[in-house]
Formats: sequence, C-alpha cells, structure tokens
Amino acid sequence: MNEHLEGAGALPRLSNATVNQFGAAVAVPAYDRSALKTGIVHMSVGGFHRAHQAVYLDDLFARGSGHDWGVCGVGLLDADNRMRDALVPQDCLYTVVERSEQADRARVIGSMTEYLYAPENPQRVLDRLAAPEIRMITLTITEGGYFVDQVTGGFDDQHPNIRHDLRHPATPTTGIGYLTEGLNLRRQRGAVACTVLSCDNLPGNGDVARKMVLAFAALREPELAEWISRNIVFPNSMVDRITPVTTDADRALVAECYGYEDRWPVVCEPFRQWIVEDKFCAGRPPWEQVGVQMTSDVQPYEKMKIRLLNSSHSAMAYLGYLAGFRFIHEVAADPEFQRFITDLMEKEVVHLLDPVPGVDLVEYQQILIKRFANPKIKDQVARVASEGSQKIPKFMLPSIRQQLAQGGSVRLHALALAGWFRYLAGTDEQGAPITINDPIATELQTRAQAGGKDPARLLALGDLFGTDLSENQYFVTELCRAMESLYEHGTRATLRDYLQS
Repeated sequence: MNEHLEGAGALPRLSNATVNQFGAAVAVPAYDRSALKTGIVHMSVGGFHRAHQAVYLDDLFARGSGHDWGVCGVGLLDADNRMRDALVPQDCLYTVVERSEQADRARVIGSMTEYLYAPENPQRVLDRLAAPEIRMITLTITEGGYFVDQVTGGFDDQHPNIRHDLRHPATPTTGIGYLTEGLNLRRQRGAVACTVLSCDNLPGNGDVARKMVLAFAALREPELAEWISRNIVFPNSMVDRITPVTTDADRALVAECYGYEDRWPVVCEPFRQWIVEDKFCAGRPPWEQVGVQMTSDVQPYEKMKIRLLNSSHSAMAYLGYLAGFRFIHEVAADPEFQRFITDLMEKEVVHLLDPVPGVDLVEYQQILIKRFANPKIKDQVARVASEGSQKIPKFMLPSIRQQLAQGGSVRLHALALAGWFRYLAGTDEQGAPITINDPIATELQTRAQAGGKDPARLLALGDLFGTDLSENQYFVTELCRAMESLYEHGTRATLRDYLQS
C-alpha cells in the first residue's frame, strides 16, 4: 500500500501536529479534538463508516454540539492491521474527498478519537464495549456479519466462527461475539444500558441485529439474553453514500492536490443520506442538527433504497462486468444499460413500494442514474459485484417474489439474476478469469460451471433461494431464456434483444 509515497520524505503526514498546516487547501476540524469524549464504539471501521456516520458526527462537533460522542473505532479482522497502521500514526485523522463532475471538496475528519485492533488485544476491545461512558455501539459488520440463515431468517448457529465464539467468549472472532461478550461484561459490571445501532445495508438492520444477538446470547446463557432484551435497544436505520474502495490513486490525489500524505483517505460521492429510528435508551447525538432524518418508521425508506438503488447496482455490476466494463459510471453512462436499469426500476420495482414520506419516487430514480454515472467516483464494478450471496436474497429476490405473487413480469429481474449466474462461472465473455469474492465462492463457482446454461444447480441452493422460485415455472422459464441468451449471444446482444421486445 502506498508504495509510490514511501521514502518521498517531502510531504508532511497528516496528524494532530500537522493538520493546521493544511487549512488553506482542505477543511480541517475547527473544534478542539482534545476536548472530545468517547461515547460511541464503532465495530468494523471501513471506508463507508468513515465517509458516512463519522462525517455526520464531524459536522455536529463543528457546530459545537455533541462533544461527548467521539468514536472509538474497532478493527475486527486480521487484515484490519493495515487500517490500524494507517490511522493510529495519524491520530485517527483522515481525509474525505467528495468528488463530482463540478468540483472536488476535501475535508479532514476528526470525529474518531481512538482505534483498537481486536485481534491484537481482544480484552481491550471488550473492556471498551463495557465501559460506562460508552452509550452507543454502532455496526458496519456487513450483511454476512449477522450470520442470518437465508431461508429461515434465523441464526446460523452452526457457522464455524460462531461455534468458536460460543466456546471461547473471551477471545471472539466475530462482531456478534464481541458485541455479546461486551454486553455481558456491562451486565456483570453494572454499566448503564446502551444502544446498538446497525448501519449495515440490510432490511430491518436493527431488528436483525437484535434477533441475532439474542439468539447467540441464549446459546451462551438464557439469563444473558433476557438481560439484553430488557436493557439494550436496537434502532433501525437506512444509510446511503456510494463509497468505492480506497486506491493508491486516491492517496496520490490527496498528496498532489492538497500537499500532504494520508495513508488511508476516503473518496466518495457528494450525496449522503441517513434515516434513523428515534429509539435510544442512553441518549443520542442531536443528529437532526446536521441533516440526519429521525423517524418512527425507517421501513419505507430502506425498502425504497434497497430495491431501487442496491438491486439496480447489482444488476449493473454483473451484466456490466460481462460486457467488459470495470467501473460503474461506465455502465451507467452507456445508453443501453441506462435504459435497462430505468426499465427495471419502472416496470418491476417502483409500483411495489410503499409511499415514502417526502420523497418523489420518479425524481429519486433520476437522481440514482446521475449518481451511478458520476465519472469522478470510479466505483469498481468488482466491488459492487462482491458477496452476491449476501446481497441478492435481500436486494433482488423480494421484488421478484412480490411480482410473481401479483402476476407481474420478472423478465428484467430474470436477466439480472442470470447475469450473476453467468458471472459466477468465473470467466468473462473474452475468456478472462473472474475472481469471485463471496463467502461461498467455491460452491457457487462449482455449481455455475457444472450447470452452464442451466440455472437449476444454482437455484437448488435452498439457503439462498428457498424452494418457491425453482417451483415457479414462469420464473424458471424466464431465467433459462436469459441464461441461454447470455451464453449463446453475449451480454450486449441479449440486452438489445430485451430492450426491443
């Protein structure tokens, strides 16, 4: 990482000691970071958290509010040592660059007060989770981090990592394991209750978090589950901001345009949205001061976002990759793909949505296309295509099922799903290998290669698809038609055929 800057020696590195040197080029924290008190532990710090929740808090601190809600970031994975090595020497400061066709806007974010690397010292993380001054635990542990059985909706208690955490609660490996043991220590030490706020991209994220934590806790000790049920609340939230993976080009951008070294900046789009269920048990930051929408019901917003943005994103990624695109903005700018995504939303999704307070759904779809097409973001198709087994059942299948129940068409969704199946075969249309990034990549690829044009082997994955879709003759016919066309004629010709018919 960052080889092109190593040994350069000419540029100062971002830190508390240097940050005020850059104020002419970037916005820097105007508040006293030394006066911040840590009130939040955020589990699994990635680019999205740093471009989203941490930015809202930075906005709040800049207004002179909420200074007791600083963030202790936690890295859970072995690979998070890279984040530690980047952020700790920078005093947890980092740059967010918002990029649009009109202009770039850079700012240094100061809302993270400390960073802990869990594999190095699990007890230190657990003690932080249990500390009485911590009144909120936030999560971006990804969809797979909740260990949801895709068929039953229950807890996957047979996963090897979960079995480990049940046997070794003091040295957990999963976010669920750390969270539950942290709450257990709060119980034992008499700490005040706290709120667990999921910021992950899945429907009813707070409800899911509560259900999985209680299931895990009950396997450990029924009394622990009961205590959590009585004392901890899990609000739902909806989050939105397109945030690509940080690249060396992004590091070089900061160095060249702003004159300092940042080992792990974040590049993102200007748009951001956060809808939060106003249900907290130990206070909360006054987020409404900085544009967070507090509501009693997140569901209409999250359904809109997941079924329109996330489902379309996935469709673009799989079909776009097969067609030779490597960046989302290239896919979105292509007239045929743009029409396909527009048709998918208009014909097979938008009429299924509940009314969304304050949102014009026609305008929302238009905004999505513009966001996808932002050429400055350079969002990698491969990033959006990753972990399809965690995304497709939540993003795409609900609309398919609802359309089938109402007797509506699913031909465009069938093509999108066929794109994923074809992608899973592991080679693009030029024969180049595709790296499948998925928790069950081996099984998916094996089934895709064995099945070829026949989707039956993949549809037989009951954990992902249940049994209802494979038993629906209309759906299977549409999926087979799309698969056959992708294999025999290629993505571009197939897309044109679908747009003309």
